[in-house]
Amino acid sequence: MFGAQVWLKKDPRRSVIDYLPGRDRRKRFFRQSTARLEHQHGTRWRRWALALIAIATPLTAADFSGASAFKYTQAAVGFGPRPSWSTANRQLQAYIRAQLRMLKCELIEDPFVGKTPKGDVPMTNIIAKFPGKSGHAIAVTGHFDTKLFPGRKFVGANDGGSSTGLLLELARDLSATPRVDDVYIVFFDGEEAVGDWSETDSVYGSRHLAYKWKAGGTLAKLKALINVDMIGDKSLGVLIEENSTYSLRKLVWDTASELGYKAYFLETGEKVDDDHMPFLKLGVPSLDLIDFDYDPWHKDSDTMDKSSPKSLEIVGTVVLESVHRIERQ
Repeated sequence: MFGAQVWLKKDPRRSVIDYLPGRDRRKRFFRQSTARLEHQHGTRWRRWALALIAIATPLTAADFSGASAFKYTQAAVGFGPRPSWSTANRQLQAYIRAQLRMLKCELIEDPFVGKTPKGDVPMTNIIAKFPGKSGHAIAVTGHFDTKLFPGRKFVGANDGGSSTGLLLELARDLSATPRVDDVYIVFFDGEEAVGDWSETDSVYGSRHLAYKWKAGGTLAKLKALINVDMIGDKSLGVLIEENSTYSLRKLVWDTASELGYKAYFLETGEKVDDDHMPFLKLGVPSLDLIDFDYDPWHKDSDTMDKSSPKSLEIVGTVVLESVHRIERQ
């Protein structure tokens, strides 16, 4: 980086890093500096500046706001316990739809009936589609329902709330620029078991959508699916979900490392049955991002004070940049 050293000597108050946080600042840097630098040092400066921009872009994922995701999470939790087909669940659905209608996306509602041990339960997945032109697709998913605990006030700030908040903020970021691939943001209903977790009493929304997309042809277009669950924990540690697709996990972990978040993406893990599994079983490269080392799990103490905007920003930033990288594949 000989050229950078020369420039910094001429203007020691400025640093190359000053131009990295956003695309607009990099563009201003390029426009204002290239002519002067070419005059002083020849056309190699243009090649260097272009290379710097290319290198900087993947290391400065678009501005995912943890504070905004946290506010969305607070709004979701504010409706109270949100088991499928409860009043609070339907109120949250209306809130999610209202937020998505403000964005440049196709809003898709996916109602179905969950066959639960307690009878038929109406459920609805909510999908935001950001269309691309490649003929391929990427999905980022998470659940918005909470587990039913009669007589208790389980609001699921991290378990159900954090995924809702992250997905709403991710949708806002994705709507800002044209997409290469179709990108689906999917809010699953019915992730939680009505009784004890089993293959038939769990992940109702993802099981329904996986087979619906298989029948309709969308499944065959999917390059990757990333599911987020319980990622708001103040003491963030995203484990290696051992069922997940290795190549996709490596891409996300490498992205986290390059963005400076390696410490939050662990090198240990376990198998977790979650909303990614129905897609994984049908051949879609799938990854579950989950911090399962969380003491308030399924306790009434799973409240907003246990979650952190910083954790949401770390995971959201990594997911957003991973989507960009998958689009380039």
